[in-house]
Amino acid sequence: MTDLPPAPPPKPNPDSVARQRHFAIGLFRLSGALIVMFGFLAIMQRFAWVQGDKAKAFGAIMVVTGLFQFIVVPRILLALFRTRPPQ
Repeated sequence: MTDLPPAPPPKPNPDSVARQRHFAIGLFRLSGALIVMFGFLAIMQRFAWVQGDKAKAFGAIMVVTGLFQFIVVPRILLALFRTRPPQ
């Protein structure tokens, strides 16, 4: 057997990495918006499985969660993407 060092991993293409990051941020924003709409539908009691005060509480929790995912999570991801990976 030969004791050759392993080949270094290929360098990622910066354009494809930026495209993937932009796509991930867009998906988080889209899913956050969908969660907010779902929460408003629950507040309006459009679902038979949740009605009354429980629907309003559930909807409010969903709206807050969706807004967090729509506003805060992309900013956290941007901060993580700005940092350089360890060499």
